[in-house]
Amino acid sequence: MSGDLTKRLEAIVRATPSLMHVLTGVREQALPDWLVFSGAVYQPVLNHLTGRAADYGIKDYDLGYFDPSDTSYEAEDAVIRQVAAVFEPPFKEMVEVRNQARVHLWFEQKFGEPYDPLTSSAEALSRFTSTVFAVGVRLEPDDNLTVHAPFGLEDLFAMRLRPNPRRKTGGFLRTAQAAQRRWPELTILDA
Repeated sequence: MSGDLTKRLEAIVRATPSLMHVLTGVREQALPDWLVFSGAVYQPVLNHLTGRAADYGIKDYDLGYFDPSDTSYEAEDAVIRQVAAVFEPPFKEMVEVRNQARVHLWFEQKFGEPYDPLTSSAEALSRFTSTVFAVGVRLEPDDNLTVHAPFGLEDLFAMRLRPNPRRKTGGFLRTAQAAQRRWPELTILDA
């Protein structure tokens, strides 16, 4: 992953007050192996590149954590309530929490595609529909940002929507077209 692009991503994240508010609030919860990822991270980058407001298009803040010690819905729900208690509206409703250790238990029923168990929150990124969506960040206790982007950041900064090369999904084109409606500057590649 290019160091220059990582630095650009970090600067954009730090210049997005709403995202930093979420990262700071979540950091205080000390969840195991947590990341804020997907639209909460790539959309501020697209907004920066296209001159839009930092929060344009943001519907939610996807928060993944990884706790294989209890994959029950009740345990996940307790964490959902714990995180919600940290935030005031609208963030209280916008931070969507999922234990990545239990995604395989419900994914196929919801999306009709098999999903092997994960071993970390970062591994989840490698299964996202597009390389652009596969980026996550964590604000560390020392204020450093940890960035995970298994496909690098080149497609994101080039505004190229490309399907995940490791996991073909039926939802790529639909998801890519929805993103392109919000950011017409995006190019969709089908290979």
